[in-house]
Amino acid sequence: MQTPDTWRHAPAPHPLVVPIDAFSDNYLWLVRAPDGETAVVVDPGDAAPVRRALAESGLRLVAILLTHHHADHAGGVAELVEQWSCPVYGPAGEDIPDIDRPLAGGDAFEVASLRARFEVLDVPGHTRGHIAYRCGRLGADPRPLLFCGDTLFAAGCGRIFEGTPQQMLDSLDRLAALADDTLVFCAHEYTVSNLRFAAAAEPESGEVAGRLAEAIRMREHGLRTVPTSIGIERATNPFLRSGEPSLRRAAAVRLGREPASRLEAFAALREWKNVYR
Repeated sequence: MQTPDTWRHAPAPHPLVVPIDAFSDNYLWLVRAPDGETAVVVDPGDAAPVRRALAESGLRLVAILLTHHHADHAGGVAELVEQWSCPVYGPAGEDIPDIDRPLAGGDAFEVASLRARFEVLDVPGHTRGHIAYRCGRLGADPRPLLFCGDTLFAAGCGRIFEGTPQQMLDSLDRLAALADDTLVFCAHEYTVSNLRFAAAAEPESGEVAGRLAEAIRMREHGLRTVPTSIGIERATNPFLRSGEPSLRRAAAVRLGREPASRLEAFAALREWKNVYR
């Protein structure tokens, strides 16, 4: 079987970022300090698996990072704060009672024990106040890190529950502008279903077909398909490619006419994904 380093469409995992499985398909992300004593958790929708992971690793929780208010991302916060008395960073534009470090795009903060600096990006669309976190470097691995919640997925994007298509497209453009080697830590294992949609929308794409076949093999072997990278997403994610002629044609089929703009093409693709089976 291939090793993580040899999957063409899946970068090698970061040595200091540990996935915690929760619910049916959520990933909670435990970000470890290089010295192995402390950690930050991103979007802890359930406290129990986080507590187990910390206990098994002998780590002390020093901060919680939230991207948005949905319960599968924030439901475990109160229990973790009760145990660890740690600060909670999260979106200033959303009503999350436990946040004591409200943040908006352009803000930045440091977690001293991780020797890491996090930059905040506004990425509304899925929810009105959704934010993402970018870390330029953690430990010896030079690749930047992105924790993007439910805005950008491997080969997909979040449903537009509270925002508008324009907001979601702008948010995805903001993330797509990051460096190719940026590791993308999204919050769900949706990759195979997302790629099946991508293959339907862009059937002539060999890159999409190859990534779908690879993702199916990974899941058959019990492997996670996340993290992905910005470079991989730019090549195969239909929601980052809605301006491409092939995807404009797919949108035209849904609309019954040529889309008037990239925004209209994007919105048509997102609506199609909502009902695609």
